[in-house]
Amino acid sequence: MRVMGVDPGLTRCGLSMVEGGAGRKVTALDVDVVRTPADAPLAKRLLAISDQVEHWLDTHRPQVVAIERVFANANANTAMGTAQAGGVIALAAARRGIDVHFHTPSEVKAAVTGNGRADKAQVTEMITRILGLQAKPRPADAADALALAICHLWRAPMLARMAAAEAQAAEQRRKYTARLKAAKA
Repeated sequence: MRVMGVDPGLTRCGLSMVEGGAGRKVTALDVDVVRTPADAPLAKRLLAISDQVEHWLDTHRPQVVAIERVFANANANTAMGTAQAGGVIALAAARRGIDVHFHTPSEVKAAVTGNGRADKAQVTEMITRILGLQAKPRPADAADALALAICHLWRAPMLARMAAAEAQAAEQRRKYTARLKAAKA
């Protein structure tokens, strides 16, 4: 499976592409950080991010895009910008029929380090080890984008099983409700 990981942000937006094979084997295919000037108009910044993401989607053709879910932030402007960047990216993927999944920072940290409260240095160290990289990915946005992709790759089988179980439960509920209605009639 080929997964694009995205650490959204207006100033720095981390992009990564990984591919997974059997077991927990992961290969990094590409990683980059899109930068936009803080003094540029919002629309121009979002357009720059969108252009880069669309190029990545067309070039790498991921099967899934994993984006960090925006969480509460003391700075509302930062949270808003992060959400807007994530929305632009989700829209670009949706237009191409690519599945989009959102993961919280603690889910990502737990997946790659085993600790949902790991700091950025621990995440970067584990990403370097998992991918067998010669050097640590810099800046942290690049490492975070790789971590998001790996998190989704490793969690995808469980997510698929959960979705199948939920669909089966919904079908059983529908049949049970139909039987109850038939019995009352």
